[in-house]
Amino acid sequence: IYNFVLNIIISQVGKRGQVYCVYITTLFFYILISNFIGLIPFSFTITSHIILTFMLGASSVIGLTIIGFLKQKMHFLELFVPKGVPKALLPLLVFIEVVSYIARGFSLSIRLFANLMSGHSLIHILLFFITKILKFNFFFGFLGIFLIGVIFLLEIGISFLQAYVFAVLVSIYLKDSFEV
Repeated sequence: IYNFVLNIIISQVGKRGQVYCVYITTLFFYILISNFIGLIPFSFTITSHIILTFMLGASSVIGLTIIGFLKQKMHFLELFVPKGVPKALLPLLVFIEVVSYIARGFSLSIRLFANLMSGHSLIHILLFFITKILKFNFFFGFLGIFLIGVIFLLEIGISFLQAYVFAVLVSIYLKDSFEV
């Protein structure tokens, strides 16, 4: 799995991103294991707390901004100035670029939170519902258990996919820290 995450970083950033492989691998494993823990029946996934996902996204964006200033000095600010823009529109476009840069942390956190909260909540609701149905009708209860199994397999894939997407997006944002 380490090589899998390393290949993500190399494909997005290149060899210069290898230094940050430990951080992105840790993020990947933290999100993946937290998601899998939430799939245990009657447990709770911590990545469905918006404050945790916000802190993961915000700290990543803040760290990547610091890396950007360390690597590029003041040239990092060119990330917020689109090329070939008329001078009259420049203040408005710089404002929009800064807001979109800040929104990266929010988009990372909301994407992770919403996908995991909805899927894990669905599983917990269906498990409760099926335990009630099993008391009255075995056939529908068995059909419900089959449905839970299919949704559970889907949630395993979504858990992995969300950790992957988070790692890929942080790698893409890391590339912006190296070059404008």
